[in-house]
Amino acid sequence: MFDLAELERAHGIVGQAVPPTPVHAWPLLAERLGTTVIVKHENHTPTGAFKVRGGLVYFDRLKRERPGVAGLISATRGNHGQSLAFAASRYKLPVTIYVPRGNSVEQNRAIRAFGAELVEYGEDFQAAREEAYRRAESNGLEIVPAFHPDLVLGVATYALELLRKAPDIDVLYVPIGQGSGICGCILARDLLGLKTEIVGVQSTEAPAYALSFAAGMVVTTETSNTRADGVATRIPDADAVAIMHKGASRMVQVTDDEIAAAMRAYWTDTHNLAEGAGAAALAAALQEKNRLQGKRIGLVLTGGNVDFDRFRTWVGTEVAVTDRMAV
Repeated sequence: MFDLAELERAHGIVGQAVPPTPVHAWPLLAERLGTTVIVKHENHTPTGAFKVRGGLVYFDRLKRERPGVAGLISATRGNHGQSLAFAASRYKLPVTIYVPRGNSVEQNRAIRAFGAELVEYGEDFQAAREEAYRRAESNGLEIVPAFHPDLVLGVATYALELLRKAPDIDVLYVPIGQGSGICGCILARDLLGLKTEIVGVQSTEAPAYALSFAAGMVVTTETSNTRADGVATRIPDADAVAIMHKGASRMVQVTDDEIAAAMRAYWTDTHNLAEGAGAAALAAALQEKNRLQGKRIGLVLTGGNVDFDRFRTWVGTEVAVTDRMAV
């Protein structure tokens, strides 16, 4: 999909707007998991999530190669939309973002604040995405899919930062929404010639990529009812499945309760706010704690964009505080 020189160039493009995000080894997380734990803090970007990197690289190529584009359109549950809105504002291009009804209020506000037109449509991401494609065709707009080579190239820059700073990570856990993050990690690892084992993380309520990984082909699901909206995918991308099938070690599925416990752990152990998808990697590592002893573990905290009310009810009161048992 790209070579190391292209990845280095993309890192330079991203770096004009997004400084390298922190990489920390947290001692309380190490106590909790019983081994060294290194966290890549993609919650510390201008949009609060890793996807901002992909939007910047996508728009850079767009302005160089397709300067006559009238406008762009896409669908999102939040972070992808913020990424495009942020990049569009820097590159002075109009963008329309479709979200499903009932989407995160705070994500919607952030997308609008970056200057995008926001349209609420449908009951889930897939319905919003299909309507965005219809409007793109009827209005002559360029559709930006959730998985695209330039998006993967952009988000792979966080893997470049992480794996250059911590090349001795044995196992890296990466949550999967539409697949750009884990694919970027796989490709960056291979370009750097490392042996890091990469493990994908899915919700038990939205396991389409885990099912596809097992089958070696695209497998869809009818629902994606997880409260971790960043991993609520029903229809995987075939190119993403192919990259994962070749380069990932395995898939781990986590429940919403396990994700909530990991969100609490991030708050108590590091004082970092993690959205559901952002905490999924830690949830998977906690589930696999017994097989990780003596290994150096990497976790991608992909974002911190969770509505306050959802955090309070999901993490603070609705779920019994059982995560201490994991220590």
